[in-house]
Amino acid sequence: MEKLIITAAYDSRVSYPGNPNCIPSTRENVPLIAEEYVRCLNAGAAIAHLHGVRKLEDKIQADGRKLSRLDVDGWREMTDAIKGKADCIIQYGIAGARLEDRIPLMELKPDMMAVAFNAHDEYFQPDKSYPPNAIYALHPLDELRDYARVTKEHGVKMELESFHTGALWNMRKLMEERLLDERIWTTLFIGWAGGSWTPCEERALIYMVDCLPKDVVWNVSCMDPDRAWNILALAISLGGHIRVGFEDNPYLKPGELSDSCARLVDKAVSMAHILGREVANPDEARGIIGLKAA
Repeated sequence: MEKLIITAAYDSRVSYPGNPNCIPSTRENVPLIAEEYVRCLNAGAAIAHLHGVRKLEDKIQADGRKLSRLDVDGWREMTDAIKGKADCIIQYGIAGARLEDRIPLMELKPDMMAVAFNAHDEYFQPDKSYPPNAIYALHPLDELRDYARVTKEHGVKMELESFHTGALWNMRKLMEERLLDERIWTTLFIGWAGGSWTPCEERALIYMVDCLPKDVVWNVSCMDPDRAWNILALAISLGGHIRVGFEDNPYLKPGELSDSCARLVDKAVSMAHILGREVANPDEARGIIGLKAA
């Protein structure tokens, strides 16, 4: 079984706005956010999944979408601060933004960029004392074709975000059209609330994995604090890879909030060793994903 790649997703308070240990993504906080990513990488993560400096729109816009607006200079500062202190794969997240707004991010030359392969329909309200954060957008095939073309032009590898099996149909379609890399990396999202939800159950993950095209490299993100670690343990056992962090699940166990994102990476590393998987360093992860060596 190949070594386990761990992704750290720290800089987002959209999913858990009440988490006091997650620093808001502002320009002023970029150095502090970068330091926490470096701690995650030193703990064993190979990929830094960034959300950068941005603001979620407060209502559905004229184009029918409710997404994020981006501060490109803030993303540049965060990327440079992390790369200046740690070797890692830089993966730009925030798939909930418009393609035209993300092209300037591609020009910053991240290794990877998240692209949602199904419609965005997310609804975050784990703490009812906070108003819900919701993200809405269709991602039709023509848009996915444009992403495949534009990311290739900029030398950025796509992270295909798959919230349900419809995303896997889109994946197969673009594979037939020879628009995707030979080595595909997809993240399977389990337990993410909203209309794109896949239930947080072991059989749901197994079904998603069984529906994947052959030789796709798969990663798992789980947003269910009560069951996330169970699902991630199954992913490790099945030969997949995992994502941990304050965006997905800020709890070390149900009811116990982690005081840092790096401690979540520590737990993932320990769990991997218990289950018999070695953890990949950034160079080994590049080889598994199909990225150029550093």
